[in-house]
Amino acid sequence: MKRELIIFLCCAMVSCNTSKQVVYMQDADGVNKESAVSPGIVIQSKDILSIVVSSKEPELAMQLNLPLQSYIAGSNQSSSAYSPRLLGYHVDIDGCIFFPSVGTLQVAGMTREQLSKMLTQKIREGGLVYDAIVTVEFMNFKISVLGEVRYPGTFYITDDKVTILEALGKAGDMTVYGRRDNVLVIREKDGKVGYHRVDLRSETLLLSSVYYLQQNDVVYVTPNQTATGQSRINENKSLNVWISIASFLTSIAILVIK
Repeated sequence: MKRELIIFLCCAMVSCNTSKQVVYMQDADGVNKESAVSPGIVIQSKDILSIVVSSKEPELAMQLNLPLQSYIAGSNQSSSAYSPRLLGYHVDIDGCIFFPSVGTLQVAGMTREQLSKMLTQKIREGGLVYDAIVTVEFMNFKISVLGEVRYPGTFYITDDKVTILEALGKAGDMTVYGRRDNVLVIREKDGKVGYHRVDLRSETLLLSSVYYLQQNDVVYVTPNQTATGQSRINENKSLNVWISIASFLTSIAILVIK
């Protein structure tokens, strides 16, 4: 009876400790909480933008649109025999693009909606296309999720915003070996690389500046002590290590039972 009680208490303590390590936002008290307002994705240098001008007269809009390029999937080589791909505008290091018949535009720091409105106004006021409608999309909005997740990799985002939780979801969520209290987000801004650490177990995550990710962010899930311990064991394949561990655990079990 005494032995069964000890085993039960040990299991209960391990279970409680494990729950505290893996549950997201465990301090949420049931009261509705609001997250930080999404700043929206703004255009940065090195971005690639898709800009398409539409009109009731396609011939007029055509002169303002980049040509389609045929390509082979997974290749940079063009070929007229394969599927077309829309070319994009590269934002240079100064945050500018050159748009046909309009000239050089400073676009860094603008949202895609702001750029769309500005271009629409310039095209109409310049008499180029009187009923122009300009659509702007990001072509290189991607994030990378690495570390202790099921499917690490780089993911392209089609929406204008993505949260850190959604990013982890795209990577198959964290494994049980990932530290929920020490997730690293690496972000480049204004030519400088910085990092932020967040605790997914706390509801303060909702107010973090990296709750909403930006293009080219890297999310790294730090391994816990169990994972690092297993890594050290795997590196040392000596049978003596396993024998020592087994002997140590057996000794503890005998002491507990007695």
